Amino acid sequence: MTATRRTLLALSALGGAAVLMPRSGQAQGSQNPGDVTPTMGRVTRNALPLNVAQTGQRFRPPTRLGLGGVPIGNGFAACSDEEAQAALAAAWEAGVRYFDTSPWYGLGLSERRFGHFLHTRPRDEFVLSTKVGRLLTAAPQSPAGTMWHDPSPFAYRYDYSADGVRRSVEDSLQRLGLSRIDIVYIHDLSPENKDMGDRWTTYFDQAAKGAIPALTKMREEGLIKAWGLGVNTPQAVLRTIEIGDPDIVLLATQYSLFRHDEALAHTLPALAPRGISVVVGAPLNAGYAAGRDRYDYQATIPAGMARKRAAMQAIAKQHGVDLRTVALQFAAAHPGVAAVIPGARNAAQMQANARSMEVSIPPALWDDLKQKKLIAQAAPVPASS
Repeated sequence: MTATRRTLLALSALGGAAVLMPRSGQAQGSQNPGDVTPTMGRVTRNALPLNVAQTGQRFRPPTRLGLGGVPIGNGFAACSDEEAQAALAAAWEAGVRYFDTSPWYGLGLSERRFGHFLHTRPRDEFVLSTKVGRLLTAAPQSPAGTMWHDPSPFAYRYDYSADGVRRSVEDSLQRLGLSRIDIVYIHDLSPENKDMGDRWTTYFDQAAKGAIPALTKMREEGLIKAWGLGVNTPQAVLRTIEIGDPDIVLLATQYSLFRHDEALAHTLPALAPRGISVVVGAPLNAGYAAGRDRYDYQATIPAGMARKRAAMQAIAKQHGVDLRTVALQFAAAHPGVAAVIPGARNAAQMQANARSMEVSIPPALWDDLKQKKLIAQAAPVPASS
């Protein structure tokens, strides 16, 4: 029996207007120059690729294309409520049924915007994931130095304890206005997290005693369907699978067209025998594959990356496909990947991402990328259609 929101809140207390747009339509509101390039290539399918449920399989999102919540939380630039709702509406119209957000994204803003749209949709028709690890408290103003533009006025603190996880889930349900959360990720336990640095291991120890067993219990009780980690580096994932039993992990910035060697050789093979699937966050490297002068979540572009992108763009153009399409389909092609979740701050971006998943890419393009050593020889690529 599916637990209700009231049940979850009770257990926690005990401590235990969008406009649907066709894909060929234009974005609502204003756009920044260079936000979207036309999707190139021959579209051969009329629906987004799905995950087919198998007996005994761990829980997976229903669609292999999801919507990531960073831009809707005003990551990189601000977007209006109207643009955010149009992006969500375009995702729904395109067939997307997996939505990922976090308290961290815009300090609660992303969750509120997702909930405003999703609460009017049938709850059993979509999958929602959010994250734990930071607790928000009201503040006169939001902290300086974050990546969020015009975020909500909240301060945050890290808490990976069992009580912290229960409170975080309760708070997220309140912001979302929904009856349940399907997937919960333990967020940002990573040495590249500037708030933590080398202290990430101390926070991990707290999660090992708190968040991991608490989320396992929530799954066993039916309060959530799955749990895992959402991180930008693999260290915490590899530690967790030795002490816990996650269902799915969100690997952000770790498996993309531009950077995939470590995940391909080490992280994904470690997860596969346990049946743990992967959600690929930042499959466009935060817009770099779509032409942005921004790589991942940093302003600095790695040395040699501009030359690599130019070489890939030339090959893609030669085969009549845009690089965004190549990047999204590459990230989704690995058999261990359950979904890719590029972000979108308006309807046009969302529509372009959806169309990219439906394009037929010539096999010769992948051959050329491998021959030029631009992608790993062992990297899985989409089957020809």
